[in-house]
Amino acid sequence: MKKLDYFIIKLARKNIIKLSDKKFLDICFRYYLHKKIDWNNPKTYNEKLQWLKIYDRKDIYTKMVDKYDAKKYVANIIGDEYIIPTIGIYNKFDDIDFEKLPNKFVMKCTHDSGGLVICKDKKYFNKKQAKKKLEKCLKINYYNCWREWPYKNVKPRIIVEKYMENKDTDGLNDYKFFCFDGKVKLLFIATDRINEHDETKFDFYDENFNHLPIKNGHPNAKTPPKKPKNFEKMKELAEILSKGIPHLRVDFYEINGKIYFGELTFSHWAGMVPFEPEKYDMLLGTWIDLKKVGKLK
Repeated sequence: MKKLDYFIIKLARKNIIKLSDKKFLDICFRYYLHKKIDWNNPKTYNEKLQWLKIYDRKDIYTKMVDKYDAKKYVANIIGDEYIIPTIGIYNKFDDIDFEKLPNKFVMKCTHDSGGLVICKDKKYFNKKQAKKKLEKCLKINYYNCWREWPYKNVKPRIIVEKYMENKDTDGLNDYKFFCFDGKVKLLFIATDRINEHDETKFDFYDENFNHLPIKNGHPNAKTPPKKPKNFEKMKELAEILSKGIPHLRVDFYEINGKIYFGELTFSHWAGMVPFEPEKYDMLLGTWIDLKKVGKLK
């Protein structure tokens, strides 16, 4: 059954076979989490994320996950000062005039996760390799991967941003706040994200910044990250941005003492990665009130 599920998922992602969103998610959930979704009475966090993919669909969500449009959306709510400057937005790679770009910059696709290219010095920038990666990403319909509805109608483009760096440390810590109808209940800090010689680390904390023994997709850091200077302000901003939404992950960076917006995510890990210990999957599930969406009785 497991091998059959794998091939069905693979063929469905390529549109070789057609499956309804529900059927596709049923098979994915069984394959990746070895469980069955109870659509009538979902309880765990991962289970409820699948439910939300089907029943919580609003046009504004498309703008909120578009890496270019999201900046305007967020700026209109909390202000431009939290937005990483955009250098350019392009429909295709060949539209980019690299002579006009600064020596350092970041390139990413607006519609996916993973289409990222970092240039720290144009003198050594491998344009051919960047073109190959980004053009491949532009062809991917990210919605097909996990049936995350907000990504379905995002226009595939390339955004070039200012390269951001902390003066005193290597790399950027990513602060990801789990919000439930405008209330932060949990966060994790992603470290070692661009370290070629080590795996990314995830460390989870409660809303009061107490470290939690949770593993989810990546191991904990050997030395847990310290509390960011602007922790309370980031919490405040995350709650403003997530108000009225059953569940939203709001990501920020803290760079040289300032807060910068990262992205908005409706389905952490697409709801397809287990929590260790498993009890946290159930705990997070209790924080999502599906009745407010209007489909669950």
